[in-house]
Amino acid sequence: MLQTILFKPLGLLGSQGTKALAASIFIGLALPQFASLARPLIGTCVFFFLVFTFLRADFGTIRALLRQPGRIALAWAWIVASLALALGGIVFALGHDLVGPELALGLALMAAAPPVLSAPAVATLLGFDASFLVTVLVASMVTTPLTAPLVAEVIAGAAVPIDTSVLALRLALLLGGAVVLALVLRRLIGLARIARERAALDGLNVVFFFIFAVGAMDGVAEAMLAKPLAVLTDVLIVFAVSFACLAAGLGMLAARFGAREAFVLGYATGHRNMGLLVAAMAGAVPDGTWLYFAMAQFPIYLMPLILEPLARRMLREPLPARR
Repeated sequence: MLQTILFKPLGLLGSQGTKALAASIFIGLALPQFASLARPLIGTCVFFFLVFTFLRADFGTIRALLRQPGRIALAWAWIVASLALALGGIVFALGHDLVGPELALGLALMAAAPPVLSAPAVATLLGFDASFLVTVLVASMVTTPLTAPLVAEVIAGAAVPIDTSVLALRLALLLGGAVVLALVLRRLIGLARIARERAALDGLNVVFFFIFAVGAMDGVAEAMLAKPLAVLTDVLIVFAVSFACLAAGLGMLAARFGAREAFVLGYATGHRNMGLLVAAMAGAVPDGTWLYFAMAQFPIYLMPLILEPLARRMLREPLPARR
């Protein structure tokens, strides 16, 4: 009975995940009253994204990939350092006064955050093997409480609204709590049942992503009317980051990792889980920073559709030799 009432609709929703996620952003824009209601739930959504990630992680595959520590370390260093150096360099070159404290904080949160948790799912959807990315993603998340406060403080300085040690503690509690709950659920439900109900879990994940995306649009419709230049600037920046990271990944990592893994790593580098840091700050970010965070959701939800033709072409081509 439960499977008919709940699991089948969730499975159907999971099968339409990409379209539902893209639509959720525009629903949030069209119905701002729902966006304001969903905004306080963003922290809860982020927590359950983490739970779902660890609940479904293939730790056997991760352990096998950890036997290649050099490749893992290089990919981790690329994800942690490349965007931080690029965005930090731009902020320092232009100057904090020109960039402004709220945009500087938005850029800092983007540089400091780990990749979005949906990156492996997007890689799989586009036809790529996501096992290596999952391993790198877990490594970057585990180290986020150590790396993120440092990166944010270096780039944004006094614009960071809370003490970085408090931010580190909150991140550790958020990640640690998600790991503990996921391990308990793995024991109670069983790995076989989790694998069997994959479609329903996909659908449940889509529900949380829908709430997150709608909540992230809070205030955006008003900002489009009141501050169109700021909105346009943020949109151009986030899509430029997305395409630049993908191009840099393909150009600089393909020789070491192969074209397909370079594509996946480039995609993950350009799409960051800023919501994790926003949740750790209890949503206490300035309006301009929130606007940048909201605009950063557009490439996260739309780029999978944009990149489908390129991904199909890459999958037809032979892989470059690894070194």
